[in-house]
Amino acid sequence: MEEKIIELLKSTNREGIDKLIAFLQKSDFFKAPASTRFHGSFEGGLAEHSMKVYEILKHKVQNSIMPLNISEESIILIALLHDICKVNFYKVDYRNAKNALGVWEKVPYYTVDDTIPYGHGEKSVMMITEYIKLTSEEKYAIRWHMGYTEPKELYGTIGEAYKKYPIALLMHEADLEATYFYNI
Repeated sequence: MEEKIIELLKSTNREGIDKLIAFLQKSDFFKAPASTRFHGSFEGGLAEHSMKVYEILKHKVQNSIMPLNISEESIILIALLHDICKVNFYKVDYRNAKNALGVWEKVPYYTVDDTIPYGHGEKSVMMITEYIKLTSEEKYAIRWHMGYTEPKELYGTIGEAYKKYPIALLMHEADLEATYFYNI
């Protein structure tokens, strides 16, 4: 998985991509879970989730009933980096739980340790732009990929973003499909 993600990111030829890849390799991106318990809550879940989102988003763009002028480069960056905000975000802790024999034992679980409390989509945009430039479409798609799980006060803004940049809506859908259809 790591090699494929790196190969795709390198194929974008975006200025600064090598530094971004180096950051990902030094971080826990390829070992981190995608969440604590909702989807991809296993070692490597974040990378697996990101790759599945890429596959789904690419298919959605290629088969859209509305003609979209979205480059492969943008699809790669949006999908693979939308959850970069989860890098160095989860930690392993332990709690007591009964095993199959009814005996208490310490078991590992993932917990959140957010050292950069800057939101979700906006944090991903911020982290990416420390290394590479993003187009407006890429920024909007990453920022609003959580869709209507955002606070209801933002629904109007999200709707306007989806009208202006349809790739943002497709990205939200791809993220949901990866999460709920594939549980990663």
